[in-house]
Amino acid sequence: MVTDPLDTLDPRIDASVGLMNAAQALGCDVWVCGPEDLAVCAGRVHARARRIVLQPRRRGGDHRWLVDPSWYAEARHATIDVTGHSDLVLMRIDPPVDARYLHTTYLLDLVEAAGTPVANRPAGIRALHEKLVALRFPELCPATLVTADPVAVRRFVAEVGNAVIKPLDGFAGVGVWLLRDDATTIPLAESATDGGRRHVIVQQYLADVADGNKRLFLLDGEIIGAVLRRPTVDDFRIGPPVAAAEIDSCDRAIVAALAPLLLDHGLAIAGLDVIAGRLIEVNVTCPGGMHKTDALLGTDLSGAMMRRLLHRQANPQKGNLAS
Repeated sequence: MVTDPLDTLDPRIDASVGLMNAAQALGCDVWVCGPEDLAVCAGRVHARARRIVLQPRRRGGDHRWLVDPSWYAEARHATIDVTGHSDLVLMRIDPPVDARYLHTTYLLDLVEAAGTPVANRPAGIRALHEKLVALRFPELCPATLVTADPVAVRRFVAEVGNAVIKPLDGFAGVGVWLLRDDATTIPLAESATDGGRRHVIVQQYLADVADGNKRLFLLDGEIIGAVLRRPTVDDFRIGPPVAAAEIDSCDRAIVAALAPLLLDHGLAIAGLDVIAGRLIEVNVTCPGGMHKTDALLGTDLSGAMMRRLLHRQANPQKGNLAS
């Protein structure tokens, strides 16, 4: 797995840890490295990687896994030939999709070209922007504006009422603000757009979010689970999973529209955010929430994903997973 530093991952909630656990439970060796550990020599991708062994988990009363502070042990440290060593490579570094992120995708293109599956496919991540891909299906989305013009933001808010503004390269709720049709809109829009130099996405605020923002977990274009997340009392942004979500006809219609596009681009794992039957965002860079949902609901989304991904591997005789 190409991932963020292990000491930045929370083993109680982080989806990457859930996928590592699932891989280990399936008998795979788990190797981890960061983007800076990748190198190319003679056309082959090598990694300074660590093989880790994850410690057992227990379910906690706060809907999280209980794990020891030392949640993994390092079994081995080596430079490995990723293309010859691995059954599957998971790309699990958090956005933003900046130069560091893009350079990693180009290196992993070489891994895939040599015959080792990479999930999600690096070229697919580059092609489908998480916040913009939904706009290929405007009939499925709330009223949306993409602009760098603060005045256009002000006109949009005056037309639709309250709206949510986000940076196009944002993630994890950073820089997400609620705009109201009042005197604060222009200064907030000027700040968000850096004075008209940066594009933002502005979406009509859906009051139905109080009933829950639905995260649909997709695997190979199929819904394998769904969970509700709600704003907290003191924050309009979405909080952690709170309950199982019912999959309805609107969800199925959204997935039916998106699935062919995701499959064509090799995006095996995706998380769709849906409010009141309207598509908000398509998470493909480092889709999360599975580990939290498994702890909350007793599901096995992480296991289902790893079983499917490993089942497709080109050589079922190999037993290692470079994570």
